[in-house]
Amino acid sequence: MHSSTIKLPYYQAVSTPTLPSSNDARPGNLACVGMGMTLGSHLTPLARSHIEQADVVFAGLSDGVVELWLERMHPDVRSLHPYYAEGKSRMKTYRQWVDLMMAEVRAGKRVCGVFYGHPGIFAWSPHKVIEVARAEGFEAHMEPGISAEDCLYADLGIDPGRFGCQHFEASQLLFYERRIDPFGYLVLWQVGLVGDWSLTRFQTGPEYRQVLVDLLNLDYPLDHEVIIYRGATLPIEKPRIRRVALRDLPNVGLTAEETVVLPPAQALRPNIAMRERLEALDKLRKEGMPA
Repeated sequence: MHSSTIKLPYYQAVSTPTLPSSNDARPGNLACVGMGMTLGSHLTPLARSHIEQADVVFAGLSDGVVELWLERMHPDVRSLHPYYAEGKSRMKTYRQWVDLMMAEVRAGKRVCGVFYGHPGIFAWSPHKVIEVARAEGFEAHMEPGISAEDCLYADLGIDPGRFGCQHFEASQLLFYERRIDPFGYLVLWQVGLVGDWSLTRFQTGPEYRQVLVDLLNLDYPLDHEVIIYRGATLPIEKPRIRRVALRDLPNVGLTAEETVVLPPAQALRPNIAMRERLEALDKLRKEGMPA
């Protein structure tokens, strides 16, 4: 994510119809591809091929430099960013994106939607437009890209397999009853607009982050280290990494693009009962083996 681009975290429970065979597919097709996070460095050869071979390219980006770079690959790049507006529900904007892309697909064109990072992560429109296209008999494909999560692991030196890693959209953590595991990493997305029910704001204030801190304080001490992270989006940039105490999070300026990471607060505890059960299984297995 970059600039004012905000990926919608609220997914609707919908079934995805079976993709038609190539013999039954209608003229027109769709590919939603990821640009990756760092301009020019993360675009895969297959994603580039989808862009270059399309009849029309829709850019779900908000950075003029990135769009100019994209225009070097294709003569018909149409920005989706102007459909954002202060006070306008992002859900309305993203539905407009779907309608725009589907209009060209229905016209028999090869359409490519280009999105920051991975097109299927914190991104409602690519999932929805692919669902609609397939339901109407068109070929539709999602091509993955390097996401903000991938960059986070690399830049912060986190291996999610070591202690485990939970990911939550920050508002979802407040709106629903979720169980936090303080023995692993906790990654919170879009903390800068936490608590926004309306989907019309691009930032919420310190009092909203204080509600989040009060919830986190049930599992973490107030002096626990919090890492505020934003990946690089241009090759000349470096990732932005700040470290503060949990109690100070409400008073730190945050953008919607920054991610908050809480390292483990407790050491892993052995599960003696499960270990004994597994040792018993190993013993039975050995006893049953031929000498």
